[in-house]
Amino acid sequence: MNRRAFLFNIGQALLLMRSDALAMRAPGDDELITLFLCGDVMTGRGIDQVLPHPKDPILYEPYIKNAIAYVRLAEQANGPIPTPIEFSYVWGDALAELERVAPDVRIINLETSITESGEYWKGKGIHYRMASENIPCITAANIDCCALANNHVLDWGYAGLQDTLAALAKAGVKSAGAGRDRKEAEAPAVLEIAGKGRVLVFALGSATSGIPWAWAASANKPGVNLIDEQSEDAVRRLGSQVKAIKRPGDIVVASIHWGANWGYDIPREQRIFAHRLIEHAHVDVVHGHSSHHPKGIEVYRDKPIIYGCGDFLNDYEGIGGREEYRADLTLMYFVCLHPSNGRLVRFHMTPMQIRRLRANRASEQDARWLRDTLHREGLGTRVVLNHSDPLTLTLHWVMNRVRTREELQKWRRRG
Repeated sequence: MNRRAFLFNIGQALLLMRSDALAMRAPGDDELITLFLCGDVMTGRGIDQVLPHPKDPILYEPYIKNAIAYVRLAEQANGPIPTPIEFSYVWGDALAELERVAPDVRIINLETSITESGEYWKGKGIHYRMASENIPCITAANIDCCALANNHVLDWGYAGLQDTLAALAKAGVKSAGAGRDRKEAEAPAVLEIAGKGRVLVFALGSATSGIPWAWAASANKPGVNLIDEQSEDAVRRLGSQVKAIKRPGDIVVASIHWGANWGYDIPREQRIFAHRLIEHAHVDVVHGHSSHHPKGIEVYRDKPIIYGCGDFLNDYEGIGGREEYRADLTLMYFVCLHPSNGRLVRFHMTPMQIRRLRANRASEQDARWLRDTLHREGLGTRVVLNHSDPLTLTLHWVMNRVRTREELQKWRRRG
């Protein structure tokens, strides 16, 4: 090997090692901001039935007409569920992990309406509803913000949306992505972190996730912040909104409900849209959801893009089909950033499994399956399993982007 080739290889090795070193170091942790993110949290229907204050179980679905049937399916699959459950029950082992990591803010996509309304949205096949008296199941995990720009927040009509907004506000939980008009739907949730700064959460929904265009909020109509992923106007509009409110040290999260429920493919337009949000709208974290299973992760310009978090809580146990995606396995995402520039410092995940309508620690075998899946589907990232208690996964990424496909393939084989 000649001298030039030797120096080139050393330089490339240092470049590729940089992300690993940053992922393991903890420089000035007291200055860093850690976010807890997860995918869809659906506490309606079957889960609502086992909470202390269940709503009328009657459903308007094509096949199942009573929500209690979803409880029975879960019990047939994984054993009896004590009813009524405590409000904290659904979070299971996630509560101890939240206490251990102690993130600065906790952000979820709440995929249910919180309402007493009986006026379901006609022509829609599935309707999720939780009684407002059961909202302590959300506050039990000290959730700071619920993204609402999704395809279930209006399942019970405009009255259901109004009730949801009121219930969250009364419980002290901030929301983003839906409102009484377009201005409110587009407004961010502003989360203050004492001594550190702020996290601004903008929530957006795409019709690709199944949100009807009729749900789009307007100047004089309630609804969701519905955007077209292929529209430059959506990027410009968000960019101007960020510019109007962002202060030095703020972290900006774009929480986006987009794409199909199944499949690992990430459409080209999604990647372009996510990149443009980072490049032109000053977004630091893209928090994507809608897929029922975790999808690949990308770090672009040192900013994380989670294309699909996967469901975190639901009542789908015992429903057959799509077993190859292991939708019972889910992740708690802990994203650590530096507020001075919004750059990613550390990114780790805690594997969980949905069983008996609650989040449980995943087995080592299941954690390995998640690691292998994320490693295979990652976009310039690789994932390492940490044999800790509990088991965790660490995301490693290449800083400043990989220059050639061959370099990327060689780097990924190291994992």
